[in-house]
Amino acid sequence: MHGRNETSVTEFILLGLSDHPDQQSILFTSFLIIYILALLGNTLIMTLIALSPQLHYPMYLFISALNIADIGLTSSTAPKMLTNICTNKKAISYKGCISQLYFFIFFATAECMLLAVMAYDRYVAICFPLRYSVIMRSLFCLWMVASTFLVSTVNSLLHTLLVASLSFCGPNQILHYFCDIAAMLKLSCSGTSTNELVIFTEGILIVMLPFLTILISYVCIVVAILRIRSTEGRKRAFSTCSSHLTVVTLFFGTIVFMYFRPSSSFSLGQERFVTVMYNFLAPTLNPFIYSLRNSEVKHALRRLISRKGVEVIRLGFR
Repeated sequence: MHGRNETSVTEFILLGLSDHPDQQSILFTSFLIIYILALLGNTLIMTLIALSPQLHYPMYLFISALNIADIGLTSSTAPKMLTNICTNKKAISYKGCISQLYFFIFFATAECMLLAVMAYDRYVAICFPLRYSVIMRSLFCLWMVASTFLVSTVNSLLHTLLVASLSFCGPNQILHYFCDIAAMLKLSCSGTSTNELVIFTEGILIVMLPFLTILISYVCIVVAILRIRSTEGRKRAFSTCSSHLTVVTLFFGTIVFMYFRPSSSFSLGQERFVTVMYNFLAPTLNPFIYSLRNSEVKHALRRLISRKGVEVIRLGFR
């Protein structure tokens, strides 16, 4: 990799969310709770889908894939962040930083594309209900999920290799709580024009194309719902995609706020806050949004709990 031998920096210093000592315990407790909730919530939904035959159809395959992306997105940054807060040791090795960058981009890309795939699924379900089972065949759904993770692999590998090819020979303090690509480019003592060009072009492909897919899908969905004559039918149709629409708003809303605003309004504090929104809060809230707003998930959870309860009672009487 060109320029790698010129790199004299062996580790980076992650300055974190705050440098006030009296705030460290609050930050550690808050993010530990959020991280645990993200792990438990997403794992619970995946387990529930796996154990409930009535949930074995395309929409829930995509939700399970989203659960994996949510767990990976928070886990790419949370453990190191919590360790740094707890031990007050801000350092991360050069290799550790590159690895963290790779996994963060991988799971963020996967999340972005999976939300687009799920929008297409809702579009087919509402606009072509009679052909849904024909269009959304199992093999086709598995292919879409596999393609999502394949594209995520290529995208994250491209950015990671380009960052690894840069030279770092000066300041090593990253003004963030993880190895963010923009913060790392600022520390490079070699040219970053190629990286910036790739970020811009890939950003259009990886962020804007899924966003447009979601937008077009929901325009078609709204048109189809408005054609339904009965009010009850409209409510039922909208309820099938309300959870996904909430998740999309939460995830893409923070990304749009962060990357599509005037540079004059930019501040480091806002960047950190918005990153926390889609790195921690969105993956944590996603499983609760799907469980609280989805009647099928709630019914499956009740069946599972009642079934396990009966099994426990039977074992107690043996």
